[in-house]
Amino acid sequence: MKPITLDGRGLNRAQLAEIAHGAPVRLDPAQMPAVQRAADFLADQVKKQEPIYGVSTGFGSNADKLLGAHRLRTGLPGASESSDSVLEELQHNLIVTHAVCVGEPFPADVVRAMMAIRINTLMRGHSGIRPAVLEAMAALLNAGIVPVVPRKGSVGASGDLAPLSHLAIVLLGGGEAFYQGERIPGGEALKRAGLAPVKLSHKEGLALNNGTAQMLATAVLAIEKLEDLLDTADLAAAMTLDAFAGRLRAFDPHVHALRPHPGQVHVAANLRRLLDGSSLSDIAYHLVPRFRQWQPESWATPEQQALGFDIGWDWVPFSQRHGREKFYQRFRPFRGGKKHQPQDSYSLRCIPQVHGAVRDALEQAKRVIDIELNAVTDNPLLFPGLEGAREIEDQVVSAGHFHGMPLALAMSYLKAAIPVLASISERRLNKLVDPATNDGLPPFLIGNEDGTESGFMIVQYTAAALVNDLASRAHPASVYSIPTSANAEDHVSMGANEGRHVLEMTADLAQVLGLELYTAAQALDYRRDMINAARQLAREADAEALAAKVLGAPLPGHPDRPGFLAEVEALRGELAAAGEFQPGRAVQAAWAALREAIPFMGRDRAMDGDVATAVRLVEEGRLLSAARAAQD
Repeated sequence: MKPITLDGRGLNRAQLAEIAHGAPVRLDPAQMPAVQRAADFLADQVKKQEPIYGVSTGFGSNADKLLGAHRLRTGLPGASESSDSVLEELQHNLIVTHAVCVGEPFPADVVRAMMAIRINTLMRGHSGIRPAVLEAMAALLNAGIVPVVPRKGSVGASGDLAPLSHLAIVLLGGGEAFYQGERIPGGEALKRAGLAPVKLSHKEGLALNNGTAQMLATAVLAIEKLEDLLDTADLAAAMTLDAFAGRLRAFDPHVHALRPHPGQVHVAANLRRLLDGSSLSDIAYHLVPRFRQWQPESWATPEQQALGFDIGWDWVPFSQRHGREKFYQRFRPFRGGKKHQPQDSYSLRCIPQVHGAVRDALEQAKRVIDIELNAVTDNPLLFPGLEGAREIEDQVVSAGHFHGMPLALAMSYLKAAIPVLASISERRLNKLVDPATNDGLPPFLIGNEDGTESGFMIVQYTAAALVNDLASRAHPASVYSIPTSANAEDHVSMGANEGRHVLEMTADLAQVLGLELYTAAQALDYRRDMINAARQLAREADAEALAAKVLGAPLPGHPDRPGFLAEVEALRGELAAAGEFQPGRAVQAAWAALREAIPFMGRDRAMDGDVATAVRLVEEGRLLSAARAAQD
């Protein structure tokens, strides 16, 4: 992988993802003079004994404590034996006392992203850190050393103090790290990689741990996953639409021009592309037969008997057509699997509005993150040589860029959006398995002629459990600030929790979408095969054979019988003249990719392996890749 150059200004989400997944970094030599200038400026101010927060004062509620030239406790029990200055001890102690996170460690991709973000922001030259420390950080990252950073412990202001301290403590030769697959002491990891520990100077501890790197890293990696999951959600919806023989006019461009939310317009166009070439969607109502359970007498030929279903329609008698004559001139008087109504339920018809709103939430998060990636987020900020500056306070400014609220609120928005996307997916899945709502498909998508089979019944339970779990985690952490540092830090963002939640929630969303695709593929098999079985029967048999599939037919000798047979013949002719019914080209490609890994379920079988495979296909992007390739 090619090195990614960090200069404090040009880092983007794609580059950060590359670093997270293993790309090395390179520090831009052209930016090093600015870094050195800030470090020299800070050293000069220290020599002048200027009071500077976090350099010659304590931190947080200790900011009113001015550091002296020597330790007051020298020679007393417990006094430090180190020869370091008080100012250097301040920076060292800041890191070692702040590395107090708990929980399971973050995976390597999150930690690598955190390290790259911190290096990049410090490259701007407003933090006072020396170039040598940045070079040591880059060497740590490039050597494949991954500090152990437990997941919980940041309140998101002053930045991600605790988790970033777990990063920095390894740089000092402490803490723990993963190296070459082994969890070892940080100092040992440095030794094995041929690196030396760093000794911190003025403000360098504060520069290393006072920023938004954890929440930003988790946000970027969550967005990387969500971008594909949003496209996967559209694909799952399209496969479900084809399985329903759904109505597509609700996705027409002139419709969405009247309410042009960007995400909504995008999703409608994407659905049209995914369903291009479908002869199932928008099919005439009367051509869609209803599922009936297979019986020994269902079919006449051995080929037909091999089918796992029977099909049928209801005939609308002449006496029930009064006031509806015009409709039955346009559509033949047979009621099958598709209801005679011009619109589908909300979970199908409103896909652009729901999926699109989630896309708009994602775009807002991306806008915030793109700014944050190249922002300076520590404190205080240094402006050496600032034009017009008269006092030290003009050039060393204590501000609040470490406060994670911009990220926290963006992640809160996504936390609310993810369960919405999962919920509408589960509703579509539920419609597919429920015989009251699945437009003539088998109950729970299984033949069950012997009454022994559950089919896809419990798949919906799992999806429902996942959606509930997502919904219960959607409460925004950002609205619940708990003050810290003896109320000196009296309002915090909780953005680290928000980012971590969103990243974790993407996994559950992928599982729900995997379950919908798994179920939709089964439904699509039934829908396509049932309609094509009717087409084949119409081609091979006469009107009497097709009439046997119609309930409510007048008996031989009844005066309506000839008219009924004439209408069956018209239905037969229309079916026989049709081409083979098939889904959209992209849907077909995704269905084929799924069927390579998971066969159609004609009879109940153990489904745990199928479910795991369906989720893996989503996580690996194989179904999405197949659909995209079919559109090229």
